[in-house]
Amino acid sequence: MESKLRGRAHKYGKNVDTDVIIPGKYCNIIDPGELGKHALEGIDPEFTSRMKAGDVIVADTNFGCGSSREVAPIAIKGSGAAAVVAKSFARIFYRNALNIGLPIFESSDAVEGIESGDEIELEPATGIIRNITKGTEYHSAEFPPFMRSLIDAGGLVPYVESRLAQSASK
Repeated sequence: MESKLRGRAHKYGKNVDTDVIIPGKYCNIIDPGELGKHALEGIDPEFTSRMKAGDVIVADTNFGCGSSREVAPIAIKGSGAAAVVAKSFARIFYRNALNIGLPIFESSDAVEGIESGDEIELEPATGIIRNITKGTEYHSAEFPPFMRSLIDAGGLVPYVESRLAQSASK
């Protein structure tokens, strides 16, 4: 994982569910980049036209609630978003995000202090979230070493493949 992630904030409210993160009619798409073209289409049809690679999604509570669509975090990652910051995440979304290598940060203070368009800098190793626009700093829990390794590898499958390859070469 990069030591710092930096981009503009795209802010949303409470209970952003997987149906609006990636509408059901796109769930048969397997290419992450193609899925990313439809990310957040159900809540913000203009998201992908405003989105630039490295930008950050910021949301209130219960982000990723609803069905356990594994494609929801894949669509977000495929859109080019670097991470998601929220007050809280639905547990299945939380695991799915980490399993595909999408960094997520829980911080109520950060969400309260960030507005759409603010320049945000994230340090996954320390859990530090900086609002460069406003000159403020917030904290979320840092990822434990294993979770950092999982995200660095790009998710669970690449992590396991790498571990298996290492074992086979011994």
